Parts: sequence; C-alpha cells; structure tokens
Amino acid sequence: MMLRTCRALCSQAGPSTGGWQALNFDGGAFHLKGTGELTRALLVLRLCAWPPLVTHGLALQAWSQRLLGSRLSGAFLRASVYGQFVAGETAEEVRGCVRQLQALGLRPLLAVPTEEEPDSAVKTGEAWYEGNLSAMLRCVDLSRGLLETPGPTGNILMQLKVTALTSTRLCKELTTWIRRPGASLELSPERLAEAMDSGQDLQVSCLNAEQNRHLQASLGRLHRVVQHARAQHVRLLVDAEYTFLNPALSLLVDALAMRWNSPSEGGPWVWNTYQAYLQDTHERLRLAAEAADRAGLAFGVKLVRGAYLDKERAMARHQGTEDPTQPDYEATNRSYSRCLELMLTHVSHRGPMCHLMVASHNEESVRQATKRMWELGIPLDGPVCFGQLLGMCDHVSLALGQAGYAVYKSIPYGSLEEVIPYLIRRAQENRSVLHGARREQKLLSQELRRRLLGRGLRVPH
Repeated sequence: MMLRTCRALCSQAGPSTGGWQALNFDGGAFHLKGTGELTRALLVLRLCAWPPLVTHGLALQAWSQRLLGSRLSGAFLRASVYGQFVAGETAEEVRGCVRQLQALGLRPLLAVPTEEEPDSAVKTGEAWYEGNLSAMLRCVDLSRGLLETPGPTGNILMQLKVTALTSTRLCKELTTWIRRPGASLELSPERLAEAMDSGQDLQVSCLNAEQNRHLQASLGRLHRVVQHARAQHVRLLVDAEYTFLNPALSLLVDALAMRWNSPSEGGPWVWNTYQAYLQDTHERLRLAAEAADRAGLAFGVKLVRGAYLDKERAMARHQGTEDPTQPDYEATNRSYSRCLELMLTHVSHRGPMCHLMVASHNEESVRQATKRMWELGIPLDGPVCFGQLLGMCDHVSLALGQAGYAVYKSIPYGSLEEVIPYLIRRAQENRSVLHGARREQKLLSQELRRRLLGRGLRVPH
C-alpha cells in the first residue's frame, strides 16, 4: 500500500514549467515515509553524531559481540545502523530497497564495500584483488538488473574504488614518480591505455619486477570492469582517496577515459571524483575539463567536499609538508561553489559530452546547482544529477526527486562482516556530515511529533 501511494504521488510530481523556484528542504517530503522508518532514522543519526561511537566503532562492535553474542548483536545492528545505511545482503534484499527508493523518485548508486587501509599487510596478494574484481563485475550485473524494476529511467551509475583492484603501495610509488619534475612519459595515460587495451606486457623503469607485474594485472582488472560495465550500459564513478594516492588514481582514470570516454562509445563511462576541500582542486578540474574538450573526450565528474580532512592534516604535520586542505569550512564551501559553477558552465557548453554529479548534503550547494541549471537551460533530468548517502539527507533527496531532478543514493550492500567496518570508516571520514545532520534530526523530530499529536499525513497540493 505504501509503495502504491508513493508511486501515485511521484507520478504527480514533475519539473516546473515556469520560472525557477527555490526548493524547500523543510522535511515536507517526509510524508512519503513510514513512521517506523523516520523513528529509526532519528535514533541512528543521533547515535552517529556521538563522537565516541564513531571513534571506537570497531571496538564497540567487538565488545557487543562478546557481551550479547553474535546473533543478538547482529540483530541489533540490522535493526539500527545496518538497516539505515545498507541495502541488504542478498540481491533480492537490494532489489527490495531499490524498489522503495524508486517509489520515492530516487535512483540507486551501488557501492561494493571493499576496504584496504593504506599500507595494510592484512589484505594483500593478487587473490584478494581478483576476488574484488569478481565482486565488482557482479555489482555491474546487479546495477544493470535493477533497471528492470519499475522506477525512474536514466543513467545507470555505480561506484568504483580503484584501490580494491590495485594496491595502495603501487599507487604511492606511482604518485612519487608523477610528482617529480619532468615525470617520465612511460607513465602517460596514452601508454597505459594502449597496454590496457592490447594486454601487451608493460615495463615501467621506475618500478621493480614485482611492481610491474602488479601494475599489469591491475590494468587488466580495471579494463575488465569498464569493458563489462560498458557492455551493460553502467557508468562508473571512481572514488577519490588520499592526496598521496590521487595522482596515481587520476592517471589510471585518465587511461581508462582515453579508451572508453570517446564519443563513439556513447559518453563518459568513467567519471573521476574531485574533492573541493583540497586547495588545488579548482585548477585541476579546470585543466582536466579543458584537456577532455581538446581531446574530444566525454567528461564525467562527481564533485564532493571530501572526507579525509583530519587525516590529511595529520599527515602533513607528521611529514612536515604543506597542508593540502582548505583552511576552514567556509573556504571549502567557496571552493565547492567555484568548482560547481565551472562544471555547470562546461555542461551547458558541451551538453551530453559532459556529465556531473553534485554529490552534496549541503542545502546551499544544491540550491545553487538547481538555480544555475535553470539559468543555463540545463534540463532537470539531463547531464547533471545529484547524490547523497543512503539513510542520510532524505529531506534534500526527497525534495529533489519530487521536483523531477535525477537523484542517486549511494548504496553499500553485503554481509554484516563486510559492511560494518566499511560503515565505520565512512563515519570516521564523514564526521562533519554526521554533525551537520542536526537539521535533519530536527526535521525528523518535528514530523514524528506531528504524527504523534494526530494531525494526520500532509498531502501535497
């Protein structure tokens, strides 16, 4: 009944035919959700805003298993944190979650919860990366299969973490060489793309024999994922990571783009992520967009504020290097706004050859994007989409979806053992987002209070 009601409401919603009007993120769209969902969201968001829980999450999980036992501890997690932020474990559970999202006018952005802490000695060896490759290929198939369920049409998107397929040690080594003056042409995107496409043996002089073998295997894994994704019409959004890895990640993404983002392939199948909290992001984004334009390549970008602020600053202090991050939150906001304006301008000039995901929980950034889209004549369901995390920022996601914009929710899935460490890492990296969820908590409280006082469901006019 709930799903049928939501579909009816969504079918009535659509893009405005008049002038641009600022969206209201006042929680009005919460009427689409059940009381149980809202209650869980409020409790979980309040828990996640408690710093000790985020800082000591893994230790607390181990303690709860010892105290309550695995079964009871698992049941508690499934009813709370796991249920709020994870689609499920099986393909059918994921499909059920996606059907609910689609009924609300939202779209899925699946994420395989693979984790490799930089320099970790626990998860190493080609077998681990080959296992991750299989998981990524299954995720492509699942993403494609979700299109067959009723809901909004449009691009099928999926997240890809490069360090699930290649080691952070190799990325650090490549980054060191890339940053040297007059970096060797051996590490050009063109050469890597050629080796990736042909499968020919690649030898890079700055790497030893073992590293060269691992690079070759990594290129093969990346090529297979994109090749399969292209065949299944799934576009890949590559996650950004730490600054000491990102130059190598961008090199690999550029190589993939050379092969798969040509006009003949049908638009950008590989998108890179740009982090506005880094000082050089606007310049790097400008150069990358111009290079793609000159080369005649399609260009795809996921624009985020960034999640590694504390660790980046700590690393800079430890190494005695310059802090690469913006000095404060307001500077990050200005950086995000400039990058957003840059990309929207490129989209307006290049049309379907340039795609952008505005991945933000910030209401002002979303308002800026929607207003500029209207001013630049960019269609609501065109090359620009929006992204938020599953279980968070629903007052923004639902308002966008009801207004006719393309909105994706980042959806991890998998077993408790796979996903809980992933969620804890994401929570530690997104402390500012969790703290910023206070407004969402307030809106949830208001909606629940209204229901408890018996004022009935709000019905949109």
